[in-house]
Amino acid sequence: MTRRLWDISQALRPDLPVWPGDTPFQSTPKWTFGPGSPVNVTAFTASTHSGAHADAPLHYAPDGAPIDAVALDAYLGPCLLIDARECGELIGPDFVEAHVPPGTERVLFRTYERFPHQVWTAAFTAVDPSAITALAERGVRLIGLDSPSLDPQDSKTMDAHLAILHADMRVLEGLVLDDPLPGAYELIALPLALAGLDAAPVRAVLRELGS
Repeated sequence: MTRRLWDISQALRPDLPVWPGDTPFQSTPKWTFGPGSPVNVTAFTASTHSGAHADAPLHYAPDGAPIDAVALDAYLGPCLLIDARECGELIGPDFVEAHVPPGTERVLFRTYERFPHQVWTAAFTAVDPSAITALAERGVRLIGLDSPSLDPQDSKTMDAHLAILHADMRVLEGLVLDDPLPGAYELIALPLALAGLDAAPVRAVLRELGS
């Protein structure tokens, strides 16, 4: 029997909201199907952090690994989707301890009532650095969020990202988690192999677990 899939990515498009000051998505036809051209080919410009994306250690550490050098196994496998809409400004360690069983390798947190596809929201839910420590103690290798960052928008110290670096954990941000119910799934969210870069978009999906 075919297992159900949920696409938890954002569509990359010209009106995609991006981090304030970052590069908007733009596409330009290079060749257009018609007389003299048997194909359509398009060029596009985008931030490495466009839509659903995977941060590389290079994003928050000058000597960190680029996204093409990060092992892929953390982005593929069983995961737990948790409804964290009650957390407000920060997901804290107490919430982690109450909702993440030991031995969980991948955790996704839903924080939005409905994902803001058309507008940028500065007041999103971030993650307390001590919650990262609590996740690592439970064996978590990857954390994913529907919000655009582990740290608040105005953070200059990137404390949650530095906790991720210390824990050697992988990060997914900008996921769309409105439709799948909380529970266990298979995560498939492989980043593009962008050589030497600090992040990469992903086509992230959740797949129903087999019996």
